[in-house]
Amino acid sequence: MVMRLPGAAVLLCLVDVLHAFAIEEKGDVFKRMACPAFLMFDNAAYLADMTFELPCNCKPKEVSSVIWYFQKNVGSHKTTVLTDFAGNVVVDSGHIHAGSDVLKRFSIRMFSLIVFRAQVTDSGHYLCGTRKGEFFYGYDVDVQPTKHITVAFVDRGQHVQDDYTEKLFSLFTAFWDWTRCDRCGVRGEQRRIGLCYVQSAQLHPRYRAAVPNVTSCGSRAVPAHFQHPGRLRRPEVAIRSCLTPCPKEEVPEEGVQAISNVISKLGEKPWLPRVPTQFHKQPVGSGLIIACPGARPEHAVAWDKDSIRLYRSRYLVGVNKSMRVFIDHGNHLHIQWVQVSDGGTYFCWREGKMVAGFRLSVIYQHRHRRTFNDPETIYAAKAIGMSYVLISIIFIVIHVCRCCRRVFRCPART
Repeated sequence: MVMRLPGAAVLLCLVDVLHAFAIEEKGDVFKRMACPAFLMFDNAAYLADMTFELPCNCKPKEVSSVIWYFQKNVGSHKTTVLTDFAGNVVVDSGHIHAGSDVLKRFSIRMFSLIVFRAQVTDSGHYLCGTRKGEFFYGYDVDVQPTKHITVAFVDRGQHVQDDYTEKLFSLFTAFWDWTRCDRCGVRGEQRRIGLCYVQSAQLHPRYRAAVPNVTSCGSRAVPAHFQHPGRLRRPEVAIRSCLTPCPKEEVPEEGVQAISNVISKLGEKPWLPRVPTQFHKQPVGSGLIIACPGARPEHAVAWDKDSIRLYRSRYLVGVNKSMRVFIDHGNHLHIQWVQVSDGGTYFCWREGKMVAGFRLSVIYQHRHRRTFNDPETIYAAKAIGMSYVLISIIFIVIHVCRCCRRVFRCPART
């Protein structure tokens, strides 16, 4: 009996949330799970810019370290080795930039592969094995794009996409749980991410999923003769308002409070930020992207400018076609063509708590004296030199032609 789409979506939600957020007490997992005789691929779906972890769930006892490989397609001759052949590659996630090569965005810890800020190009097969090319475990990873993502604002009465049904397959969205309220004490917002899945009885049997006959839309288990599901359905996100109280803060001791009151009466206290604040100067007319410290795309993140709340219902990317200030789906705040009015303090909320500030000062870029080492000076010198040489050649050619013309026109004197 074929499972109905709502039931499959609920089960996939639970599996995805646990796989993405839970920290599993692994213990000696290799004693509990035997490696399959025939290599299978577990399906896993994520949204672009997310960080995901792939554990190597099985390996022989005699193997002390594992090697991770990446293949775009099974059997491809182009294979990327994601390790230094010691199985202990560790990188600092704070230096990871979106769009960089996967070789600069991965880490291996306790036999598990961690890919930071995944991109759509990272979709493919990840294999856990040895340096000799023996494979123990495999994953079919589908990184779904955030470009043209479908957004539904629940407060406005908007609804998520309806299921799409064809003769050979059906498409639906599996939603994760709602995030916690991104602010406390004031009106905040919650977000719910949904990924595209396909249900069909014709999926490739070598790929495993949490629900039979169900896999993500970008999985290699989808037969090639199907119309590309990713073009028919996009991932989506639902947003709604929320209100939650702030946790009680510890009141300072009576003596400390009295000293603070005396200081405030003696003179005006200097400006002190409520949270750790970074000061930054930005030239007018340039672009700026601000990231919330320690935040990931799946976290509940909010932005304020001074006392103004930058709600996603107005500032989410794509809400208006001409947006100069917006928040992307990776929780970054973008300011394009910075203006003087953009100056101020931007506060970042993470998981319902204000965690950081960003004090922005907009300046006019002063002209600096050019030196011969400046790239612009070198380019200008080359351009002027080449122009001078070209003009000199044309001048010489014209005069040679005129001389030759005079010589052939004048009769030879005897």
